Amino acid sequence: FRAFKSRNYRLYFIGQSVSLVGTWMQKTAVSWVVYTLTHSTFMLGVTLFASMFPSFLFSLIGGVVSDRYDRYKVMLITQIASLVQALLLALLILFNVYNVWAIIVLSAILGIINAFDVPARQSLVYEMVDDKSDLSNALALNSSMVNLSRIVGPALAGLVLEALGDGTCFLLNALSFIAVIGSLLMMR
Repeated sequence: FRAFKSRNYRLYFIGQSVSLVGTWMQKTAVSWVVYTLTHSTFMLGVTLFASMFPSFLFSLIGGVVSDRYDRYKVMLITQIASLVQALLLALLILFNVYNVWAIIVLSAILGIINAFDVPARQSLVYEMVDDKSDLSNALALNSSMVNLSRIVGPALAGLVLEALGDGTCFLLNALSFIAVIGSLLMMR
């Protein structure tokens, strides 16, 4: 836990942990809504493809942007864009004005956002750790954070879907971006 000595990394880790749990809640809820709406495993696959293929397609451009521009600003912009995407999805679901294609389009938009977010986020960790000898610890903590969120997010999503409904899952994800945006704004 040596990397937590770095204030910026500590802030990032807390904010990103909350946000990743929200992201996995949304991924789970999207699958639930699409399957409930269509009862089609094919449409479920189309939705997952729509969320992942744009990341694959645009990740090279995202990497170039991350290398040429301020990674901090790139990540701040992508996190705000992710919040807007999640809020739009939440509002569509909460007001019951959605169809499967709206969900697929918003999933594709998130995939494009992630193509720029992931390279910036991964390379920004290096800049957040004050003592570079703690970098391997920071990377290990990041890996643990990502993997733990993959467990906690869907589990929480299941509880929220059952108790409060799908719209609440999407709204909680939108709110989770406030944690990472706040942590980025608090960095020095």
